[in-house]
Amino acid sequence: MQQGSANLNIMIKAARKAGRSLVKDFREVENLQVSMKGAGDFVSKADIAAETIIKEELMGARPNYGWLGEEGGGEDGADPTRRWIVDPLDGTTNFLHGLPHWAVSIALEHKGEVVAGVVFDPAKDELFWAEKGAGAWMNESRLRVSGRARMIEAIFATGLPFGGRHDLPETLQDLARLLPACAGVRRWGAAALDLAYVAAGRYDGFWERELHAWDIAAGLVILREAGGLVEPIHPGGNILEDGEVVAANEAIFDKFATIIRNG
Repeated sequence: MQQGSANLNIMIKAARKAGRSLVKDFREVENLQVSMKGAGDFVSKADIAAETIIKEELMGARPNYGWLGEEGGGEDGADPTRRWIVDPLDGTTNFLHGLPHWAVSIALEHKGEVVAGVVFDPAKDELFWAEKGAGAWMNESRLRVSGRARMIEAIFATGLPFGGRHDLPETLQDLARLLPACAGVRRWGAAALDLAYVAAGRYDGFWERELHAWDIAAGLVILREAGGLVEPIHPGGNILEDGEVVAANEAIFDKFATIIRNG
């Protein structure tokens, strides 16, 4: 593996340690499918246990940094310029249903900008990581976004609203405009991995609304360092605060973003 900074090495160690805990729990999920409540409770415990592991590793090494985690909320640090942004289990519903597509996501923010990110998929043993200015990587391989320049050859990823979320009409309108113009849309249920897959050239673009900072922080820096373009859906917005993002390779970004923004 390429040599990263001390902070990046701390992040990778924490992600791998949490990943081992989650893999162990994932093997038990199938046995709990008879009871939705039982399985849901179990996954919640697995989620919280993974966040505890990550927090102990990160805050143990950098006790002055701030913290924002999906389970534990936010804490200010003695160093107001730096904070960890953590999703211990992105793709919880996949995990609950025994689908091996979920990830640990850890980002480091400095003065409002994400400067390092790790997205670890333990089920496939794929570690995506990047630091600002140092490129993006998956395990030992350098990542680059795809070179596809024609929309009709491109595949995009998104999340589909569920459970009565109010952004369903917007997303259906997006799909009505996008599907006739592209090679397909995928919904795999883990935004962190969606962004990492665009960075790896597996997808050509990604968009979604109603996200949280911990869903996307790590993926944003990985994608940017792989040569991707990332913007708020509404120009002038703040991706982490607003939870809206549109991203793609440079060749198709303008065409893709125009379709998504013309709602």
